[in-house]
Amino acid sequence: MRRIRILVAAFSLAAGLLAGTPPALAAAPSAPPLAADTYTWQNARIDGGGFVPGIVFNRTEKNLAYARTDIGGAYRWQQATKTWTPLLDSVGWNEWGHTGVVSLASDPVQPDKVYAAVGTYTNSWDPTNGAVLRSADRGATWRKTDLPFKLGGNMPGRGMGERLAVDPNRNSVLYLGAPSGKGLWRSTDSGVTWSQVTSFPNPGTYRQDPSDTSGYASDNQGIVWVTFDESTGSSGSATKTVYVGVADKDNAVYRSTDAGATWSRLAGQPTGYLAHKGVLDAANGYLYLAYSDKGGPYDGGKGRLYRYATATGAWTDISPAAEADTSYGFSGLSVDRQHPSTLMATAYSSWWPDTQLFRSTDSGATWTKAWDYTSYPDRANRYTLDVSSSPWLTFGANPTPPEQTPKLGWMTEALEIDPFDSARMMFGTGATIYGTEDLTKWDSGGQFSLKPMVRGLEETAVNDLAAPPSGGAQLFSALGDIGGFRHTDLASVPSMMYTSPTFTSTTSLDFAESDPGTVVRVGDLDSGPHIAFSTDNGANWFAGQDPPGVSGGGTVAAAADGSRFVWSPAGTGVRHTTGFGTSWAESAGIPAGAVVESDRVDAKTFYGFKSGKFYVSTDGGATFTASPATGLPSGDSVRFKALPGAEGEVWLAGGAADGAYGLWHSTDGGASFTKVPGVEQADTIGFGKAAPGASYQTLYTSAKIGGVRGIFRSTDAGASWTRINDDAHQWGWTGAAITGDPRVYGRVYVSTNGRGVVYGDISGTGDTGGGGGGTDPAPVPTGSCTVGYKVTNQWAGGFQADVTLTNTGSSAWHGWSLTWSFADGQKVTQMWNAGYAQSGAAVTAKNASWNGTVAAGSSVAFGLTGSQPGTANTAPASFKLGDRTCTVA
Repeated sequence: MRRIRILVAAFSLAAGLLAGTPPALAAAPSAPPLAADTYTWQNARIDGGGFVPGIVFNRTEKNLAYARTDIGGAYRWQQATKTWTPLLDSVGWNEWGHTGVVSLASDPVQPDKVYAAVGTYTNSWDPTNGAVLRSADRGATWRKTDLPFKLGGNMPGRGMGERLAVDPNRNSVLYLGAPSGKGLWRSTDSGVTWSQVTSFPNPGTYRQDPSDTSGYASDNQGIVWVTFDESTGSSGSATKTVYVGVADKDNAVYRSTDAGATWSRLAGQPTGYLAHKGVLDAANGYLYLAYSDKGGPYDGGKGRLYRYATATGAWTDISPAAEADTSYGFSGLSVDRQHPSTLMATAYSSWWPDTQLFRSTDSGATWTKAWDYTSYPDRANRYTLDVSSSPWLTFGANPTPPEQTPKLGWMTEALEIDPFDSARMMFGTGATIYGTEDLTKWDSGGQFSLKPMVRGLEETAVNDLAAPPSGGAQLFSALGDIGGFRHTDLASVPSMMYTSPTFTSTTSLDFAESDPGTVVRVGDLDSGPHIAFSTDNGANWFAGQDPPGVSGGGTVAAAADGSRFVWSPAGTGVRHTTGFGTSWAESAGIPAGAVVESDRVDAKTFYGFKSGKFYVSTDGGATFTASPATGLPSGDSVRFKALPGAEGEVWLAGGAADGAYGLWHSTDGGASFTKVPGVEQADTIGFGKAAPGASYQTLYTSAKIGGVRGIFRSTDAGASWTRINDDAHQWGWTGAAITGDPRVYGRVYVSTNGRGVVYGDISGTGDTGGGGGGTDPAPVPTGSCTVGYKVTNQWAGGFQADVTLTNTGSSAWHGWSLTWSFADGQKVTQMWNAGYAQSGAAVTAKNASWNGTVAAGSSVAFGLTGSQPGTANTAPASFKLGDRTCTVA
């Protein structure tokens, strides 16, 4: 997983898409009217889809846990719903790199505090330095300290850690391990300011590939973890003994015994390996270390596990296998805090036939495995693995033993045993989080049960989106790493990604406008065809034939009636075909690498764009002619679409800060373009159902308008614009694709680079449970209810609150609507995990598409921000569920 995303996402983001100031040629004679609307945002459910390199449990508060991702932000666990809540959706366009989380720390003294070290790349791909984010409300809101160096949440070695740590005795003290030779850093004021620990002697030496001229694989992986021995301090005094892991095969572990004043290399330590994890068991006086010969998260051919006795300095090799028998590195190291002699580790880089989990109950003296051979190739598993909630995790595979499907995974660098519950464990893979709540069956001879514990965590990178006007599919997505999905219900996880063939990454897709049953997609694959077709609205697929020279997916366009296709693949020139790609002919007059699209009315008209030139074909893609249009962006950071139902009408978005940048419109088949006034920058364009009473389809764009970056909607052909997201919902970079829904007015689908497919509905009008956008009222719940309302943060003129609604009756709810009134003039400005409406003081909150079902005895949680006219902010006195008054907790 993720190999493709590293380069594809990085190079596209480095291609001039992230402008800081309006370009000179983007000036407009007048700004369009600009308004704002309130939207409810959620994900088209995929559940997971990317690498989870870190899981962190708070050591002093039960059920408080966090997960970090390499490009998709951080999440907090919600025990009531057993879901994850995203915490970094507020990261904006100009700081998109801060969606990469290299480390995370939860304060053990004040559990409301959490810290995140953010930054995606340490080379030039990321335009900004890294930062440390700090929160006093468990990640609901953040403050930021910029660092004088970059951090690499998506760099080699990102599964090692944690690089960020809070002193468990004096929690105002934090340490951060830096990459790129920048050394060890310390804060003594709870993360507000940072300074380098100049006495630390070794900034690291290990580089995955020193010859890599891009700076990606050649970066020094630096300081990789910090661990405190809490037994060497007392409350309020800095911990005396601190251990630090360094990316240096000869000098991997250092220690300070004077609270970081001086440091020395641990004597007698093993060499030839990197210490991916260092976990301390203060109860028994052991520091456990998981070693690999490579930095990971993919590579690693040999590994060891060691135990260091902190009192005597004795080293013991506790590896569960002889070095000659390993073909993987060790990571995922965790100690059971309820039973500290119990520990676990993973074979993180073992792909075939599967990853391996190891468990010891005697401080590493002996080990058992999650699976072992009976008689090769047959396996006996200590676990059961149920992926029915995320069925695509089988990857549609039918492997030969000893491989099984679904697999335990790969890239398993994060494994954590719940410090309050020995039976609960979670571990991250390249695609999901697996977890169990009966882990202790491992030790009693039974099978423990694993399943995905990933709902709410959405971590796919989106390359393209398409919403057909009819058919069973609501949405088609083109994704990095896992290909993409056909969503027939936005609230449900699809059963499988696209198969026959299965691309590692889908780069482009299209459907025939007048025959949406015909769909085409193209993508990347190590070997095999790079194009596939469907004649049943994407339910089933068959491979086309590649023309010679194809090396990657590129872009593809379907004729309006599905009779022909134009393909611009990587590795060769533009091609066209009639039928389903059994033979291809070269297209004349258009350069290789051009972006191609089709007219949505005339089946023989296709369009292309390359290096500032717009191209038009009226003979089915056989020949293209360069348009005389001028003033378009000179680079290739351009996306354009033809308007459905209007022959020859094209909208084009794109550009860069050093040239033309904005939104252009053509009504004559691309012969001429008019720049849309007031749109300073635009990177995507899409169309959706027209507004009630409007004659023109709704436009959507990720753009900068009126000096503000955001997601915008226009119902009057670009004469005026409405911002429909807000500062809490930005999702970093959203420049790959956007589309409205042709069947639901106001609904828009937004691509992200790591937060999956985000879609929004006008608040109070969106999807209420079936995924189809209906507006029928939900059934009125029966039985009793309890509501907890808590203001979690407050500032001048505003506040944030969490609401927990509990079903205390005897039967499940299938849809809910909670009402209350504010006493002090408060107004809701945003709500998450629920839709809302407000009339005067009265507020109504309704379930989102995915949390309408609440079992008896279970709870559902949602949050809100609001404004208040004065200093008073009285909590609501009563809540009603339908006609029933709930008990206020």
